[in-house]
Amino acid sequence: MKYLLALTFFCLSYSGFTQKLSVAVVASDYDTSFKFYTKVLGMKKDFDFNVNADAGRRTGLTPSKAFDVTVLKMESTGQDIEWKLLTFKKKGSHPKQKYINDDTGVQYVTIFVDDTRPFQQRIKDNKVKLLGDTPIKLDDGRTFLLIQDPDGLFIEIIGPE
Repeated sequence: MKYLLALTFFCLSYSGFTQKLSVAVVASDYDTSFKFYTKVLGMKKDFDFNVNADAGRRTGLTPSKAFDVTVLKMESTGQDIEWKLLTFKKKGSHPKQKYINDDTGVQYVTIFVDDTRPFQQRIKDNKVKLLGDTPIKLDDGRTFLLIQDPDGLFIEIIGPE
């Protein structure tokens, strides 16, 4: 099953009118993806919620299918980003992309961090493959890492080493 990355909304927070980004990832295997996002990227579980079948239909997200969502948050980025993780446990699979031009739609996300070293260590500890010749130094001195989540979403990690 192809993961579906959906930018669910930009919203204005009533207190301070700050922008907030929420991203939803539909994973082919919830447990594998949860482990990847928490163990490799260092995200922390914030909370869970359920969307019932009627709400799925009324919002246009599903054809009357309920689903559970786990909201994860990045630590140490200073950004207010919610990463929603869910699955529909469908059979079948979508081919994992080798490059960003292999498919259409959202193919990669970039996470700007204060220090790439913890990410590099977790990537190594969890035996996640670094792509290209990464890590590489960018012209501005920051370090660039490229990995893929279990369903093939490319994830750039950029920050000082």
